[in-house]
Amino acid sequence: MTRVHGTSRAAAPAPFTPSAPLNTVLARPSRTVAAALPRLPFRRPLLLSVTSLSPNARSVAPPPSFLQSHSPQCGDEELGEEFLIFGYWAWLMSFSELKDRHVAATATVNTLRDRLNQKRQQLLDTDVAGYAKSQGRTAVNFCSTDLVCCRTLQGHTGKVYSLDWTSEKNRIVSASQDGRLIIWNALTSQKTHAIKLPCAWVMTCAFAPNGHSVACGGLDSECSIFNLNSQVDRYGNIPVSRVLTGHKGYVSSCEFVRDQDTRLITGSGDQTCVLWDVTTGQRISVFGGEFPSGHTSDVLSISINSSNSNIFVSGSCDATARLWDTRIASRAIRTYQGHYGDVNTVKFFPDGQRFGTGSDDGTCRLFDMRTGHQLQVYSQQQANNDQDIPIVTSIAFSISGRLLFAGYSNGDCYVWDTLLAEVVVNLGKLQNSHEGRISCLGLSADGSALCTGSWDKNLKIWAFGGHRKVI
Repeated sequence: MTRVHGTSRAAAPAPFTPSAPLNTVLARPSRTVAAALPRLPFRRPLLLSVTSLSPNARSVAPPPSFLQSHSPQCGDEELGEEFLIFGYWAWLMSFSELKDRHVAATATVNTLRDRLNQKRQQLLDTDVAGYAKSQGRTAVNFCSTDLVCCRTLQGHTGKVYSLDWTSEKNRIVSASQDGRLIIWNALTSQKTHAIKLPCAWVMTCAFAPNGHSVACGGLDSECSIFNLNSQVDRYGNIPVSRVLTGHKGYVSSCEFVRDQDTRLITGSGDQTCVLWDVTTGQRISVFGGEFPSGHTSDVLSISINSSNSNIFVSGSCDATARLWDTRIASRAIRTYQGHYGDVNTVKFFPDGQRFGTGSDDGTCRLFDMRTGHQLQVYSQQQANNDQDIPIVTSIAFSISGRLLFAGYSNGDCYVWDTLLAEVVVNLGKLQNSHEGRISCLGLSADGSALCTGSWDKNLKIWAFGGHRKVI
């Protein structure tokens, strides 16, 4: 230290030398680079102007904390400016290098995924249809009178979005954009209940196994439970018996756990599924969300395994289906890939060992639950490279699993032969078919009837004609 006219002044700083080799410093993250730079005894701040830098450099400015913590503090402005420029470019080069590493890592992941899919395809030397044809199996043959529309249920004044059958096969609940749930007698076409909903934007509905309660959910992010045996209010409406709250997004699907009227599973736009105790209204388990194995986008559909009620599958906007065990909420058991669009609907095969999916990519797919392999793709060839492919909105299997019913956005309803992947009949081309998008469909408990719901505001019940055996 030297003293000039009674005041102390720091000696001139030594020439700037990084505390680590330059290449090492530039390769470190910004905080490490900042720590590696020497602290110089500057006396007053000097702001670095980036107006003289290139547009690309100006677009990626260092964080304010970097400039504040490394702003020069002395009067040697030339040395301070060199220091800040070096620090800024060290940060900028580190940022650019991290960005390049991220791009390279993403490319590596995509390459590994493609190699994995290629290896999987090599192991799948055939599909269900190929094997069935090699064994001489023949397709199911339907004529126009084998599956006919025997009932049209009219009463909704808005688009029908969801439906469900009771276990005793003669009642149906439907949810519509008119803000009502309607309970129908499928044998007489009569309405037994009309429930006015608190929120008109309903997306899903379900019957309890005992047939005494119904659940619904929608854009209000809640799942409402109605007891059909409750006394109506003075306006003739059935009051809500329980409201399940906790989702942070719309409720897209709900289903009661079989043989457990007090358990319900919901899927939501918040990327999670939730198992509820209907009696208390409390959440028992949450599937997905913060867990890394969960969905990365909205959950659109769920299906509970009929053979094991602890197992359920979910479909999502992330183009995957995931298998869950209610006893293990922390992670998905398996993730199934193959679709190229939102998985709008999932449904378990009758034996509980496989499940089907329907997607925005216009295909239905059959997956093996145990191996994770895709067994079959059900898709129609589009003429003249038509890019406007109708999306699959809902699916259901016949009681034996030989038939797959699939509703489409263009009003078609294909009946697929699951064994040979061939269309048996298109209900959308038959007499008395729907005039709009098929939004939902479901099979009765005994497999003797199919109900379809549409944006034309109607539901239709299709039954096997004549003496044909139920497939």
